[in-house]
Amino acid sequence: MRSELALLFRRRRTWAMLLALGAVPVLIAVAVRLTSGPPSGRGPAFLDRVAGNGLFVAVTGLLVCIPLFLPLTVAVVAGDTIAGEAGTGTLRYLLTAPVSRPRLLLVKYAAAVVFCLAAALMVALCGVLVGWMLFPVGPVTLLSGDTIAPAAALLRLGLIAAYAALSLLGLSAIGLFVSTLTDVPVGAMAATAVLAVTAQILGQLPQLDWLHPWLFPHHWLGFADLLREPILWTSFGDNALLQGGYILVFGALAWGRFASRDVLS
Repeated sequence: MRSELALLFRRRRTWAMLLALGAVPVLIAVAVRLTSGPPSGRGPAFLDRVAGNGLFVAVTGLLVCIPLFLPLTVAVVAGDTIAGEAGTGTLRYLLTAPVSRPRLLLVKYAAAVVFCLAAALMVALCGVLVGWMLFPVGPVTLLSGDTIAPAAALLRLGLIAAYAALSLLGLSAIGLFVSTLTDVPVGAMAATAVLAVTAQILGQLPQLDWLHPWLFPHHWLGFADLLREPILWTSFGDNALLQGGYILVFGALAWGRFASRDVLS
């Protein structure tokens, strides 16, 4: 596991993606600072609160990144898990170390999970830092109307980042499965990203209301319940249950494919 995480976080590509994610809240904060602020009711949710409290920069950054930027970076990492090793010819050597195939799959997926958390935390931390630098920071008024201290608000931001990371676990499992189907990592990355976009498009079609609860992005933006007092854990639990189902299904499919795959040819 240490070797896998070192391999992942030594890559320039990984840090380029993390820095790009961190730049999103920075751009939002700078744009609001240099202008008079967005008109009320326009732009992403919480954007009109940024000028009044810098901590909302992190919330707005996560809200902007969850539908597109975070899934794209996760698709790159998850799609590269097995296909990247196969494409460079190192997969056969990993399995003759000896390393069992289930263990290799688990370690690869665990590294993708760590990246999901690191990506969400990067957005949140950069948002907090730039918000602290450019705007006043004080007690935060929640959606329920209650006011909490900045320290408690930071804890809520950590929970939102954890929620965002949890939301991406199903997509990571899909990327792991797709990665076992090919030796071309770019193809696995692209296919995973396309599936993420397609699922979100399907989730916007009212004719498919019956399908929406089964789509892995269905609860991606449900973290608003974490900004209430008391915290409503229903969305968190529903999201965990949905992502867990995708992990089980696509983890089993990845194992079924990988267990019978000829990695020596």
